[in-house]
Amino acid sequence: MSKKVVLVGCGNMGYAMLEGWLKTGRLKPVDITVVEPADALRHRAANLGCAAVPTAADMAPGEPALVIFAVKPQVIREVIAEYKALAGGKTAFLSVAAGTRIATFEQILGDVPVIRCMPNTPAAIGKGMMVVVGNGRVSADTMAFVTGLLSASGEVATIDDEGLMDAVTAVSGSGPAYIFHFIECLTAAARAAGLPDDTAALLAMQTVYGAACLAAESREDPAVLRRQVTSPNGTTAAALEVLMGGDKMKSLLTEAVEAARRRSVELG
Repeated sequence: MSKKVVLVGCGNMGYAMLEGWLKTGRLKPVDITVVEPADALRHRAANLGCAAVPTAADMAPGEPALVIFAVKPQVIREVIAEYKALAGGKTAFLSVAAGTRIATFEQILGDVPVIRCMPNTPAAIGKGMMVVVGNGRVSADTMAFVTGLLSASGEVATIDDEGLMDAVTAVSGSGPAYIFHFIECLTAAARAAGLPDDTAALLAMQTVYGAACLAAESREDPAVLRRQVTSPNGTTAAALEVLMGGDKMKSLLTEAVEAARRRSVELG
């Protein structure tokens, strides 16, 4: 299949994806057209060697394999409408706009292949978690092409039920904020224990980073890794009695994720 791609929007997420495709060789600059009305954002895309235009009307004639919408949800409906001319052919449409359901694209574009993606902010440094779901018109080849592109920004998982996207949003979409807050809290606890500010911040940050890397690279279950660190009646055991006693942390996180999931449903 053709590798021609139109990237609509070259803000933080769009530009991060663009850089990832080029750095990993998944696409070449000649394969990509960027549509971005903001001069500064359009120029940085052009500096990577890609065709960059201010509006859909300025694109060169042709039928891309994929149009990717990386714009804010507030403007997604009006932006989608600008690409009606590509509906009904071989072009598929991918959205990374938060909360925009597949039905929105179908209402505006008609019977077209649509894939919805929920990324998270670590995708900006190639460490993201992207979850995708497509409608019934997305071919296996198209889905493989899309997941290959997205993998330049991190890990990719596919689901079959779009209704699960609210849970995805609550776990991986909002999840980085939970981890950032944990780092804040661990830093504050380190300071309260008497460590200097800079040392407290470094210990908290590197401990979370190192533990996450070990969990990702180890073949062991996180529960096994936890037990390996925890000597009977030791310091870690004393701390975990506070965190795990009465399933405190588990209950709190479950409640937090459910609150985020419910809010995602409301916003949708």
